[in-house]
Amino acid sequence: MKKFVNDPKQFVPQMLKGLALANPDTLTYDPEANLIARADAPRDDKVSIVQGSGSGHEPAHVMVVGKGMLDAACPGDVFAAPPTDYVVAAARRVNSPKGVLLLVNNYTGDKMAFEMAEEFAEAEGITVKTLFIDDDVAVKDSTYTIGRRGVAGNFFVIKAVGAASEAGADLDEVVRIGEKVNSVTRTMGVALTACTPPAKGSPLFELGDDEIEVGVGIHGEPGRARQEMVSADEIVDILLDPIVSDLPFADGDRVALMVNGLGGTPISELYLLYGIAHEKLVAQGITPVRSYVGEYCTSLDMAGASITLVKLDDEVEELLAAPAEIPIRTF
Repeated sequence: MKKFVNDPKQFVPQMLKGLALANPDTLTYDPEANLIARADAPRDDKVSIVQGSGSGHEPAHVMVVGKGMLDAACPGDVFAAPPTDYVVAAARRVNSPKGVLLLVNNYTGDKMAFEMAEEFAEAEGITVKTLFIDDDVAVKDSTYTIGRRGVAGNFFVIKAVGAASEAGADLDEVVRIGEKVNSVTRTMGVALTACTPPAKGSPLFELGDDEIEVGVGIHGEPGRARQEMVSADEIVDILLDPIVSDLPFADGDRVALMVNGLGGTPISELYLLYGIAHEKLVAQGITPVRSYVGEYCTSLDMAGASITLVKLDDEVEELLAAPAEIPIRTF
């Protein structure tokens, strides 16, 4: 294994410390709770949005803490759900008179941690609700989940509820919006290689030189099939067809189209996939009007990609277009 790492047990804390030091005006770091929060949180005029999951999926979720997105993120270790104490501490840190919304990708450990945290937070007098995200069409259940997994589509839920919160919506309205966006968001991914967690020091699973894992989860969980490598056109068909048929998306729909890298895929290949997916959708009468290409929810250094579609209406499109400010900067 060749990684920039000291003690693997300190990989996440050192990463979070670096993130906060790089953004001293906008972010704060609490090492006791593995917590990254907005420096201006909580605010009395907005619902606070919190998400946490295992680390290793950056920029999700600690790097999307900022105006119009998350108010705090409380990650666990790499690919491990955050302890309940971390989630309670995050809710306490950003507790607002308008309430706190906890966002959870649908994995068994995360679900247990957040459900318990919600109970503890309520016992402390915090007004809190929890929303589960389950956009992955690849599997109904997996070794990590109860029901469909939450994967890269979580970005759109974060963006929508963050925008609604900044606009002053109350907690019930923010939950309604999050549930709506989750209901029209579908994702499926493919892995070309495995990833290597720092604490393990070796690939999480084995793929042959000419094999791909179709429907892979963001922790390397198996998906629908392991098969021989095929062309980019065929891979897009393998990912896009189950997505389009699941909602289903139909002729006349306007959509947001995301091609998300899993951590080890060159941006050139992601744009190649985007172009293919865009043209295939247009041929079906489905119009991509918002595009997202890059790394949003990764799996450490895994080579691979996922495709996400979101069915748009005027409300969802306006929320996705609202301004946001996060540590990932452009020049």
